[in-house]
Amino acid sequence: MKPTTMFAAAGMAAATMTLATMTILATPAFAQVPASRTGPGVQAGQDVAAPAAFAQCRNGPPPVPPRPANAPPPATTPPPIRDYKVTAIPGVIKGGLRWKLLWETTGNNGDGILATPDGGVMIAQNDKSQVVRISADGKATVAFTDTRTGGALTRSPDGRLYVNSRQLYPAITELSPERRVFADRYNDEPLHCIGGVLNDLQADAKGGIYFTYTGLFYADRNGKVTRYGDNLRTNGLGISPDGKVVYVTNGPSLAAFDVQPDGSLTNQREHAKLEGGNGDGLTVDDKGRVWVTGGVGLWVVSPKGGVIGTVATPYNIISVAFGGKDRSTLFAVVQTPGGDARIDQVISIPTLTHGLRDRSK
Repeated sequence: MKPTTMFAAAGMAAATMTLATMTILATPAFAQVPASRTGPGVQAGQDVAAPAAFAQCRNGPPPVPPRPANAPPPATTPPPIRDYKVTAIPGVIKGGLRWKLLWETTGNNGDGILATPDGGVMIAQNDKSQVVRISADGKATVAFTDTRTGGALTRSPDGRLYVNSRQLYPAITELSPERRVFADRYNDEPLHCIGGVLNDLQADAKGGIYFTYTGLFYADRNGKVTRYGDNLRTNGLGISPDGKVVYVTNGPSLAAFDVQPDGSLTNQREHAKLEGGNGDGLTVDDKGRVWVTGGVGLWVVSPKGGVIGTVATPYNIISVAFGGKDRSTLFAVVQTPGGDARIDQVISIPTLTHGLRDRSK
């Protein structure tokens, strides 16, 4: 499946994709980059300047190793679509549906998906340091540039848009209505001293932002960062409809925390076991169900705990968000394996439930 018009070299031209029936795959993995690279489009641990920066940390993390010489070659086309069948989950999704392809590009250029009011979505483009707006008919335009290797998005209830800037000296950056650094330090050190990759983020109604960075963190309305939880292998996260529970993936399980009035978290517990792989991204619907991406496609988790069903996908997917005019379309991001030349896609499927209207994920 190819787009009818691809991005121009500067990445500013619109891209129109032919809508097509599909399904998805690929274990999420951040692209390894040549050791000589630095600056926008390069994640902190992969920057040639990282060792010197880490040396200034009190307990600096090791740099990301270079791409192995015997690593498989980058992908230039998507892998074959796996045989899949969407099984009905009462009140959640109809059986027999097929995923549709909305948009496609190459590189580490699709993640952190958010719904837009016009029925489309926005994605963060890690390699291009851009945010792209994709309309409901698959046309793409650049909405923001110079995001410093931005890789995921969140929007607060009052409309502020944030991106996680993964470049060396990473930060949570407000893109709109102001352009400013919201949070960039933890324990009086740069965020990169935490180690790993600044991953997902979710704004709350108190002016703060929860985020994952080889652990679970909360930046309050003043940008002060606090860490929560024990023995966590975090990735995606989200907040319950009533704002009282934070969910975060924890390897092959989903963890939950109770939210206190100041945004702090207590009562860590296992909310669901995710049989068949590790959880990646997630979103929450208006009934409080948690939709978690992973090896099976999607796990659908009850607000009371436990998996109530799975939704098959043509490839593995990494991040998800409810969108469309009535928030009853689920959008998902596919990243195929392939290092720097991976294939990114946005796919969609109708559901019987709806996303939260005060949320963009």
